[in-house]
Amino acid sequence: MPIHRTAKMVDDRYMITQDETEKVIKSYFKEGRLKAFPVKEKKKLIVIRQFVDLFEPGIKYTEPEINGKIKEMYEDYATIRRYLISYGFLNRTDDGRQYWKEA
Repeated sequence: MPIHRTAKMVDDRYMITQDETEKVIKSYFKEGRLKAFPVKEKKKLIVIRQFVDLFEPGIKYTEPEINGKIKEMYEDYATIRRYLISYGFLNRTDDGRQYWKEA
């Protein structure tokens, strides 16, 4: 799978095949909702990628807006939000008031 250009640290967890992606999505998602958050980093990355499309590039979101969108797919929005930031899929201001996806 291609590595997103805003990735903060690229290592072996990014070596993901289409087959691996499909298996993880099938195992962890049911009817568009995440059933459980995986323990292994490679699987976390695959799961987190499924949340990226919830956000439009260049649009500024507030934390409650981010939380609401994530909550549509998984109750623990704080965990997903944290990983979206740490993997570089979303950026935020230092005060955490605005979030955005790079264009």
